[in-house]
Amino acid sequence: MTAGSSARSRGSAIRREAVLMARDRSVWAWWGVVLFLSVLAVSAGWSEVRQQTTMIARLVEADRVDRLAVLKAQRDWGSAAYNSFHLTFDPPSDFAFAALGRRDDAAWKHRVRMLALEGQIHERDAGHPVLALVGRFDFAFLAAFVLPLVLIALLHDLRASERVAGRHDLLVATAGHGARVWPLRAALRTSGVFVGAALPLMLAGVLGGTAVSTLLLACAMLMAHLLFWALVCTGLSAWRQTGEVILAALVALWILLAVVVPAAGRMAIDRAVPVPSGADIIMTQREAVNDAWDLPKSTTMAAFVERHPQWADHAAVERPFAWKWYYAFQQVGDQKAQALSAAYTAGRQERDRLAGWLALAAPPVLLERSLQALARTDLRASLAYEARVRAFHASLREFYYPRLFRDEAFDPAAFTALPDFAAPSGPH
Repeated sequence: MTAGSSARSRGSAIRREAVLMARDRSVWAWWGVVLFLSVLAVSAGWSEVRQQTTMIARLVEADRVDRLAVLKAQRDWGSAAYNSFHLTFDPPSDFAFAALGRRDDAAWKHRVRMLALEGQIHERDAGHPVLALVGRFDFAFLAAFVLPLVLIALLHDLRASERVAGRHDLLVATAGHGARVWPLRAALRTSGVFVGAALPLMLAGVLGGTAVSTLLLACAMLMAHLLFWALVCTGLSAWRQTGEVILAALVALWILLAVVVPAAGRMAIDRAVPVPSGADIIMTQREAVNDAWDLPKSTTMAAFVERHPQWADHAAVERPFAWKWYYAFQQVGDQKAQALSAAYTAGRQERDRLAGWLALAAPPVLLERSLQALARTDLRASLAYEARVRAFHASLREFYYPRLFRDEAFDPAAFTALPDFAAPSGPH
């Protein structure tokens, strides 16, 4: 057979299968379900991101106005540091609407001041109890966990239905290359699922200014995931069993890969990598701060100077109360909780690393994690935001410490040099 005749044969087969599929209302119904769910998931994510973006813009302006008003009323450096709050925030990326990830359960905004940081950074707004139970329905969840079920429904009885109808042998005999019929039929149905899911994603991405490369990479991830499940479904559909038995086997496989493996793996990882809780860090820091009121001031200042020897010549406290002593024991409180805080960060990183390896055995989890990484809503992004908050808080201390420890005269004009938190530059 020449190349030309082979191409014509393939074209004829594709047209024949397309015509047959166009007459199948159940296929169109499933495609419609996919399109509807994709629109719903993308719209929900879009709405949440817009709400977060609007809230950040409103809070930034309110924070600026409030701080200016507070600073105008102060008469010394210590009171200014105590009474002024500073908004820190992690703006959603231009692709966060597709995979909200850790933005549902990790803080993405704080109002911090120059007190002990650990008690502030591990506090967050109370989440919605229903969302905490079932999670949020976004595109990543749809693509990773729901679309495989749609493919199972569409592809499980590719051959079994033809056997029941008595057309299987005739179809294979008249198709020329019988072995190509089933992959072609599966490919056409899978392509429809991909188009129905990807169209709303692409449209929302274009409207939201998402980089084309990001959208193409997301679509490639989606296609690879659908291809995996299409191959699994097509392969198992060759099993000489009834459609019901094949369907049950595929659903059992989905439960194994999407539920059992991730759940069992998470339990094993949590046991293998113990992590202190944020509450333990807050309690340790607060106990250290509260105990400092009853300790000799020299004890507190000695612990402070040990980490900050540049202030050793200015550490003497001769009055019952001095702002430099107050902020010194706030810093010492952070120092007491530092080991727990470092263990908390390292533990989360290690759990996330192991979860990444586990995801290789659970394709739905792998896709969800990949989309979250692309959207910068994963643990790495959350830890990067925490690091920016810590760096900003350190810059506040660097601004106030020289003025407090050297007993500089209060000068409101100096607040023009007060550090201002800034979101990361570049595409986000």
